[in-house]
Amino acid sequence: MGKPAGFLEYERKNAKVEKPLERISHFCEFRTPLSLKEQQEQGGRCMECGVPFCQNGEMLAGMASGCPLHNLVPETNDLVYSGNWKQAYERLSKTHCFPEFTSRVCPALCEAACTCNLNGEPVSTKENEKTIIEHAFASGWVLPKPPKVRTGKTVAVIGSGPSGLAAAQQLNRRGHLVTVYERKDRIGGLLRYGIPNMKLEKELLDRRIRLMEAEGVIFKTGVDVGRDISPEELKKQYDRIVLACGASNPRDIQAPGRDAGNILFAVDFLSSVTKSLLDSGLKDGQHAPVKGKHVLVIGGGDTGNDCVGTAIRLGAKSVTQLEMMPRPGETRAASNPWPQWPKVLKTDYGQEEAIALFGHDPRIYQTTVKEFRKDKNGNVKKAVIVSLESKKDEKSGRMMMAPVEGSEKVIDAELVLIAAGFLGSQPYVTEAFQVKVNPRTNVDTREGGYETNVPGIFTAGDMHRGQSLVVWAIQEGRQAAKAVDRSLMGYTN
Repeated sequence: MGKPAGFLEYERKNAKVEKPLERISHFCEFRTPLSLKEQQEQGGRCMECGVPFCQNGEMLAGMASGCPLHNLVPETNDLVYSGNWKQAYERLSKTHCFPEFTSRVCPALCEAACTCNLNGEPVSTKENEKTIIEHAFASGWVLPKPPKVRTGKTVAVIGSGPSGLAAAQQLNRRGHLVTVYERKDRIGGLLRYGIPNMKLEKELLDRRIRLMEAEGVIFKTGVDVGRDISPEELKKQYDRIVLACGASNPRDIQAPGRDAGNILFAVDFLSSVTKSLLDSGLKDGQHAPVKGKHVLVIGGGDTGNDCVGTAIRLGAKSVTQLEMMPRPGETRAASNPWPQWPKVLKTDYGQEEAIALFGHDPRIYQTTVKEFRKDKNGNVKKAVIVSLESKKDEKSGRMMMAPVEGSEKVIDAELVLIAAGFLGSQPYVTEAFQVKVNPRTNVDTREGGYETNVPGIFTAGDMHRGQSLVVWAIQEGRQAAKAVDRSLMGYTN
């Protein structure tokens, strides 16, 4: 290690964050990185533990602990401390396709598993990673790596989200000729239209796509596979196919009045805002009207928070966010020890902005919608919300959240955004390819495998494992690429 007992000498220091009431005036990123010298000190806080849980990436108590990509975190942190930035970039690139994405949108599973969490603050591995990749781009080290030899094999990747892009990059660098199909007008999938610009500016995505094009990857947009082109046509053109279409089947809310206008799925709302931003700087009006409206967000996860931050930037009069589960504690419970993922209260950027703007946290816990009420034009006007309590279901014996009688309240809701998660892959794709799905409608494979029941058809990402994190999607794409390579070549390099 570069600095024995560095965690005692250096305190954790984070990038400077623009104040909430200032950053809500724009859709740009709002974190200013530390200087290289300051970031090197942060690398010195890493103690290169004998058992580095940060790079473990295993499931503990149903949640991931450590990096699923198995980035060699102590190695890269030590290289950061010693100022060997180019070597740090090369080390990170051995396990990671797109650190410029995860260093912005990942919840930092590596830091949650950091040993320093036991008695202090974790090493700032996420910001170390961001500095490594951005310094590498600025220094001209990130260059196209086209394969020296082509295998003559062809692969189609369906979907251009993080798993599809990761699979495409790895297969192309192996020497296979890869074509990526995307049904939207731009490449990126979830990265493009599911994550707001203030978390991931799209020029960063375009920068990576340009590199992949220079390496030989072919991108085709506006092609909805299963509708615009059939699986049979693709099978004739390509030796292997990778389905990486995401878990894009949103979970709905079943309540009276659900057919009212201005009730939207969260990702549809976020997508329309990002597209309008990219097309016209929000001048074309091609997104749901938000200005001056009472906005209700149903769902307490990352997507719900993104809806809160986006609605505020678009001029919402108020924002309320409903969360079915109880409010987490400020500190770990005894039943949630390190290195498990900490189940503690997290106040994200959107909620911080709501607190600063409206004077209170937008979240209401243990609550759901019982009924939507319409105005004379058929648009949603109000919502009847009801408190929930944990009860045992008499039939199944499982604990469930049940409505509390007499707890109903009526609130204003002129735009409702449903961020209740996803139910798996969309049927028209799986049915077109005749691939089996499991009870959760994720594409089925043998355990640890990526090939479907249809020979030559593979799957990766959320379509395979269900709704998850970008870092898991990248890992899935890399592993699926290995499986495809082995299938084509008889071994994998």
